[in-house]
Amino acid sequence: MPADALPDSTPVSPLGVNRTITLVGLMGVGKSTVGRRLAQRLGLPFHDGDHEIEAAAGMTVSEIFATRGEGEFRAGEARVMRRLLEGPPIVLATGGGAIMNSETRALIKQHSISVWMKADLDVIAERVQRRDTRPLLRGKNTLTVLTDLAEARYPVYSQADLTVEVGWGSHGQAVDAIYRELRRYVRGGKPS
Repeated sequence: MPADALPDSTPVSPLGVNRTITLVGLMGVGKSTVGRRLAQRLGLPFHDGDHEIEAAAGMTVSEIFATRGEGEFRAGEARVMRRLLEGPPIVLATGGGAIMNSETRALIKQHSISVWMKADLDVIAERVQRRDTRPLLRGKNTLTVLTDLAEARYPVYSQADLTVEVGWGSHGQAVDAIYRELRRYVRGGKPS
């Protein structure tokens, strides 16, 4: 839909993006930090899926996993993702497993431009070992868990509209790289 056909309240970024930008990828790849900065650059609101789930449940992700289990967390995550994806355009940092839900995946495809933030597993392992806030990693070998998650999730992540290598670079470099790929995508060019 052309930007001039949008309701006045629908934000349109400097790139002409009038859809949500959904960031997907493994935990620790930088979706939240990069997402905040990307949202500022695009002039769109930012939402962190995990924070939205915590607000809806009135407890942390770790507490949800501990008291209700992963299944209940994933069900709540799907409800929150639906609400966010069906709303006005935003930059959305999803939890690493959100896109594994087929309904959420369909909503992402329908309502957003998806960006797979991809980094070497060693880079991600180093980042996530800094804090003990990841329920899927507790008491386990970080690199083994990440390798298993990558094996299961990379085929799904690879369906994203764009793939951007974020590696060892700074968050600012990741924002720049995503912005460049979005510009190409919006202008009808092939992502690199």
